Amino acid sequence: MAKRWTNDLTHSDVTPYADFLNRRQIMAGMAGLGLATLAGTQAKAATLKPNSYEDITEYNNFYEFGTGKSDPAKHAHRLTTAGWSVEIEGLVDRPGSYGFDDIMQQMTIEERIYRFRCVEAWSMVVPWNGFELKDLLDMAGVQSTAKYVAFETLYRPEEMIGQKYGVLEWPYVEGLRLDEAQHPLTLMATGIYGKDIPNQNGAPLRLVVPWKYGFKSIKSIVKITLTDKEPPTSWNKSNRREYGFYSNVNPKVDHPRWSQATERPIGGGLFAKRKETLMFNGYEAEVASLYEGMDLKRNF
Repeated sequence: MAKRWTNDLTHSDVTPYADFLNRRQIMAGMAGLGLATLAGTQAKAATLKPNSYEDITEYNNFYEFGTGKSDPAKHAHRLTTAGWSVEIEGLVDRPGSYGFDDIMQQMTIEERIYRFRCVEAWSMVVPWNGFELKDLLDMAGVQSTAKYVAFETLYRPEEMIGQKYGVLEWPYVEGLRLDEAQHPLTLMATGIYGKDIPNQNGAPLRLVVPWKYGFKSIKSIVKITLTDKEPPTSWNKSNRREYGFYSNVNPKVDHPRWSQATERPIGGGLFAKRKETLMFNGYEAEVASLYEGMDLKRNF
């Protein structure tokens, strides 16, 4: 039954679209940070200004399409995502192949504005759209003996031309502890700025863990495995000394070849000042308790 509400405003009352979009995204980001106190969360979310769509989609790492920052945008058009499915297996009650469209019908899509910190010491702010990973894991039914979640990216070198080269061992794999995977901040992203996520950013489904370095947020996921053992991860296999399993953003633990104390915000121009990197990328209030009692230098 339509017309339950009558609009008494005119066009002169309409908020400019850019202002409306910005406010809408800020409010969404606040909703996504529900674990912090409201006052603290409002203060943090209000300071986040998303990068432009062009920054986010034309400057990123996705080695499956090349090692240059612009390579993913140049080459990812080859990737086909029709009929995408995710295999969920291991210590779950309902293992099987879950179609992307079927997953989306059962998930609640939210907007989350998150800081994004690359291990290479540059950063962005990204307005993601997606759903909490925990909801997908609940759909498969996590068994009580599961302790870790392993992820795997699509391996299709005829479309992902970077996989023809031995930069890393393919397919790309990543992992989280189960409590990290079930944390409310941990997102399965399906969009950016309200649009379907572009191929170069991990279409159609990627992980986003905002308190960890960006390479933990594995893209174009085709397999999720619940396990009781710490799973291997691609960069750790490539160079164990430089890339730990946890890879939490930590300004007090430098990369062996560069400092992690500061970062270069993308989008600020050539003369933009570096800024101090925050512990857990600014999400310390939400996630520090996950690592209480741990030696974060040893478990980097």
